[in-house]
Amino acid sequence: MKAWFQKLLNIVKEDVLLKRVLRNTSYLFSSQAIGMVLAMGQSVLATHLLGASLFGLLAVVMTFATNVNRLFSFRMGEFVIQFMGKELVKKDTLKAAAVAKAALLTESITSVLTYGVFLLVIPIGTNLFAKNPTTSSLFQVYGLFILANLCNESATGILQITNRYKIQAAINLTQSIVTAGLIGVAFLMHGSILFVLWAYLIGKFIIGLGSVIAALIALHQKLGRDWWKAPFSIFPSIKEMAAFTVSTNLSGTIKMLVSGSEPLLIGFLLDTQAVALYKIATSITEPLMIPISQFINTTFPEMTRSIVQRKWQELRTLLRRVTIISGVWTLLFTLGMLVLGPWILSIWGQKYVAAYPTMMILLVGYGISNIFYWNRTLLLSFGKANIPLYVLFAGAVIKTALAFVVVPPFGMAAEAWLLSGNFAITVGLMVAIGYSLIRKNERLDQQKAEAAA
Repeated sequence: MKAWFQKLLNIVKEDVLLKRVLRNTSYLFSSQAIGMVLAMGQSVLATHLLGASLFGLLAVVMTFATNVNRLFSFRMGEFVIQFMGKELVKKDTLKAAAVAKAALLTESITSVLTYGVFLLVIPIGTNLFAKNPTTSSLFQVYGLFILANLCNESATGILQITNRYKIQAAINLTQSIVTAGLIGVAFLMHGSILFVLWAYLIGKFIIGLGSVIAALIALHQKLGRDWWKAPFSIFPSIKEMAAFTVSTNLSGTIKMLVSGSEPLLIGFLLDTQAVALYKIATSITEPLMIPISQFINTTFPEMTRSIVQRKWQELRTLLRRVTIISGVWTLLFTLGMLVLGPWILSIWGQKYVAAYPTMMILLVGYGISNIFYWNRTLLLSFGKANIPLYVLFAGAVIKTALAFVVVPPFGMAAEAWLLSGNFAITVGLMVAIGYSLIRKNERLDQQKAEAAA
């Protein structure tokens, strides 16, 4: 055991790329781990304060607003990492500045338009999902988070590509502490659902405004004070960038809607009581995703750099080693939940123990997605944004259609199986396609080398 551990330490010390990924991930994970504990605590307090029905309503309101934002706004973080990252590798700061400027402007404009769309579709949320037309004021209040996150995705991408992971972690931690503190106050004061909603909303403002301010400072330091004057006319390929942006946003939207819209779908097909149980089951799976979700943020820029520099062996080694890390963590977490799951669910209340089978089913799908977390971003690093779009769209259509058939008679466990099956198939396909692209490029480079010789 000691020899194995020493070998692992030697690998980390010698692998500069892996060491950088682990270091940056540790910053995000440390803040996220504290935030996870605070989030579970505030969830317990909110559940006991509001009861199952109102807590389910809260989940519907927040999920509906979040999904409208995902559906209509442009998430430019991947665009920034892909194109600004390439230009920084080439040390072309003028083009990098133009990419950052385009991303910030595009996301800001689409966020304002998205907020207008959200106000128009509130009746759909109140009538179809909340099933209570009098709840429109709750939707209106929480919808302000769309404006709070005016260009948060672009700002986050800028912080990551300029290696400001510590700052990003500090912003996340501040948001978690403030939100948990406000919900604690609501619990002690027997606050209303509106009070709890405002607590979550203030946290969104901290994340949104904090990230933008930090990103602007990073751009000033990295690209100079006149970065915002960079002309759009110097873009290498506007058509390629536009196609990448549209494809990544659509595929990202589909991916998030498949899992993120679950409470809405269950609320539509079942009721808010079932939404509360399903929401608790998914919240238990969040600690599984949190450590590995930070690897997505830190690995994507490194994969992009390796592909631009055509370092295929370096890329293979990185993918293999991070997959082992994510696989070990996923296995340990799943075994822990298998044993401790009922006790953890009982913290919310004894009636929530009924969510245990659903939770374990969800862990199957989330586990597969967790182990091969890089499946989609590897394809994006190659510039193949259309492939995830096609795969995820086909999976989403099939899963959603089946939900209307199996969920009403079999309940939320059926929805959990559909989600897990969707993850297994789509992730498996994208992993296979990603590795085929690596092999194809390796062969091309080898053929060029042989021809040159």
